[in-house]
Amino acid sequence: MFHFRQKDPDKIHFLCQPEDLEVIAPPVPAKSVLPEWYRKLPVVDAKHQSTTDSGLTIKRCMPFLDAMMTGWILPLAATVRLEIKEDGRSVEAGWEFDRVMVSNHGVHQVAGNPKEPGPPCKFHNYWSIRTPPGWSCLFVPPLNRPAQPFECVAGIVDTDTYTAHIHFPFFATAPDGLYVIEKGTPLVQVIPIHRNRAAINAEIRRETREEAMNRQTIYRNTIAGHGWYRKGARAAR
Repeated sequence: MFHFRQKDPDKIHFLCQPEDLEVIAPPVPAKSVLPEWYRKLPVVDAKHQSTTDSGLTIKRCMPFLDAMMTGWILPLAATVRLEIKEDGRSVEAGWEFDRVMVSNHGVHQVAGNPKEPGPPCKFHNYWSIRTPPGWSCLFVPPLNRPAQPFECVAGIVDTDTYTAHIHFPFFATAPDGLYVIEKGTPLVQVIPIHRNRAAINAEIRRETREEAMNRQTIYRNTIAGHGWYRKGARAAR
């Protein structure tokens, strides 16, 4: 089986054809493209602070931010127009780029899916992705970001051996109308995962008294002061 050999085992590689470099939109670290609404959000919303509402915004929620910052964003290579018609039963795509940007996906492959009667489509991606041996990539719709008129289907690909282009099936999710999806629009979030590390066993039981006390302590420290979740919880392990 083919494995991509690379000098740096800690890197994920995004490769394109020479003529596409600086033409198609490049992948970017997810942490570098936080949504504008999130950047403008204050830590404390004084306007809504009351005796029953602390006024703290989602900006104080580290798990929310961590999800947005994890991995890479793979964007749309070039601008595409989507026309959604017949209550979502028809989706037509157009573009002025010299490569195929959207194609139809086999309806029989997703028969009975919750998105019916919307037809499955596919965004074409022109970046090949290569990871070190043992590493795959999880592809999900961009996490905690504004919804687009489409939603890509999540999937995991063994990118240490499968180095061909990975295209992304999607369903149109917006009401009927004409939508322009600009070059660089986030399509999917790419999260490298180690296959062996992901395969852990589970234990299902009632918690002990000590575990219950630990849970309560962590929760109370988290709501008592900003920053404890990231620093204090790790120190307490």
